[in-house]
Amino acid sequence: MTVPRDIVLLGSTGSVGTQAIDLVRRNPDRFRVVALGAGGGNVELLAAQALELGVEAVGVARATAAQDLQLAFYAEASRRGYATGDYKLPKIVAGPDAMAELASWPCHTVLNAVVGSLGLAPTLAALRAGRTLALANKESLIAGAPLVRAALTRPALLDQIVPVDSEHSALAQCLRGGARGEVSRLILTASGGPFRDRRREELAEVTLVDALAHPTWDMGPVVTINSATMVNKALEVIEAHELYAVPYDRITVMVHPPSVIHSMVEFADGSTLAQASPPDMRLPIGLALAWPERLPGAARPVDWTAAHTWELRPLDDEAFPAVRLAKQAGAAGHCRPAIYNAANEECVAAFRAGALPFLGIVDTLERVLEGAPEFAEPGTVEEVLAAESWARARAREIIDTVRTAAKGS
Repeated sequence: MTVPRDIVLLGSTGSVGTQAIDLVRRNPDRFRVVALGAGGGNVELLAAQALELGVEAVGVARATAAQDLQLAFYAEASRRGYATGDYKLPKIVAGPDAMAELASWPCHTVLNAVVGSLGLAPTLAALRAGRTLALANKESLIAGAPLVRAALTRPALLDQIVPVDSEHSALAQCLRGGARGEVSRLILTASGGPFRDRRREELAEVTLVDALAHPTWDMGPVVTINSATMVNKALEVIEAHELYAVPYDRITVMVHPPSVIHSMVEFADGSTLAQASPPDMRLPIGLALAWPERLPGAARPVDWTAAHTWELRPLDDEAFPAVRLAKQAGAAGHCRPAIYNAANEECVAAFRAGALPFLGIVDTLERVLEGAPEFAEPGTVEEVLAAESWARARAREIIDTVRTAAKGS
C-alpha cells in the first residue's frame, strides 16, 4: 500500500497553489496536505482549503489576518453544514515568520509558491529542516543564492530543490538526456507576452489592461506584468544559472509564442533536447510534488494527430532589454540580482498604480542598477534585505522624479 506523501503548500491561494490543490484532489493516494500558508489577502479561500484538506496548520503572513482567518474558518464550516464535532480547527500561525514556521513543519515536500522576495525565509527554513523544496518562488535564488546554498542539508542544490517554473522543470527533464559535462547551452523559451510583435516605440502607450492580457498563461498580476516586460524571463535566466551552474553567456532566450516547447538543452555533440507539452502548469507542479517520478494524467499531452507549426525567434533586445540587464546583474553578483528584483517590484507597483508608464518599468530598473553601490556578497537575510531596501528607496526616488516631470510637461 502506498503511503501518501505529506506536503506543505505555501502560497496556496495563488495560481500555483490552487493548481497544486487540484492535483492533490485528483491523487489522494499520492499526496496529503498537512499545512497551508498564504499572504492573508484571501482568508475565505484559505479557510475553505484548510477545511477541505483537513490540514494540521494554516498560516498567514499578515499578522492582523489571524482573527479574520479563524472567523472565516467557522463561517466556511457553517456554510458546509458541519457540526462542531465534524472538524478540528487547525493551528493558526500569523505574522512575518509564519511562512518560515510552516516551511519547517514535519513533511516530505514544501511547495514554496509565495510571491516575491518574501519567499526567501521559508525557502531557507525548508532547506535547513531537510525538506525537499518544490520551488516556485524564483526570487529565493535570485535574491539569496549564497544563502540558499549554505542552507542545503544534502550534497548538492538539485538533490534538495526541484524547480516548479515550467522552463526550469523542462530543463531538468532535458538534462536527464546527458551528463553535465556534455551540456553546451541552455535555451529558455518565452511566449513573448502580449507585446512580442511590438518595437520599443510601440510600447510607449501601453496600459495596465493591455499588460495584463497575457495570450497564453493565466497568472497573477505581478507575474503577468513581468512577462509583458520580459523581466520574468530575465529572472528565470538568473535562476537557471544558479540551478544548473551554466555561465550566462551560454544561456539563450528564444521567443516561442505557442508556449509548447518549454525549454531546451543543447549538448556538446550538436544535439538539442526539448521538452514539449501544451501550456499547463499542472505538469511541472505535479512533477515537482512527485519527483523523481512522473504524475500520470497531470496534464494533457500534445495532440500528435494534428499539424503543428512552432515558431522560434530571437528576443528583440532593444524593445526588451530586461534579459540583458539581468545577465549583467547576475554576473556582477554581490546583491545585484536582489537589487534587480526589488527595484522591479517597486516599478511594477508604481505601474499598477498609474505612477509610472510601461516603458518606465525597465528604464527605472536600469537606472537603479547603474547607481547601485558595491554591496558585499550576502551572508545573512538581513544583508539581502538591506540591499533590497536601498533598491526600493532608490526606485521610488526615480519614480517620483518621472511622475513630477510628467505632470510638468
